[in-house]
Amino acid sequence: QVQLVESGGGLLQPGGSLRLSCAASGLVFSIYDMGWYRQAPGKQRELVAGINSSGTTNYADSVKGRFTTSRDNAKNTVYLQMDSLKPEDTAVYYCNAARVIGVWKYTYWGQGTQVTVSS
Repeated sequence: QVQLVESGGGLLQPGGSLRLSCAASGLVFSIYDMGWYRQAPGKQRELVAGINSSGTTNYADSVKGRFTTSRDNAKNTVYLQMDSLKPEDTAVYYCNAARVIGVWKYTYWGQGTQVTVSS
């Protein structure tokens, strides 16, 4: 049974920093591409940052230079370091694991963690 458990969300003021963690179990973590998505009220879920199995990262334009994702395969954990947070970063943040094997795509989601940026 695959589980992705996010942690680290909270309430903070603009300009602050937060680090989210996503601990994975039940899968061979090192071969999965990992992604961080967010969904704000009334908006669609969007990709914030991704790190593939080779360690290559990509970011949404809105967070480039402020967010950094990394992974520790020994701990089966992916991280999202968020700096210079803005009110528009307020959302539920979800961890995603994805892998294409042949014609099959395997994708798993965490339960989400709330990040609220407000003065």
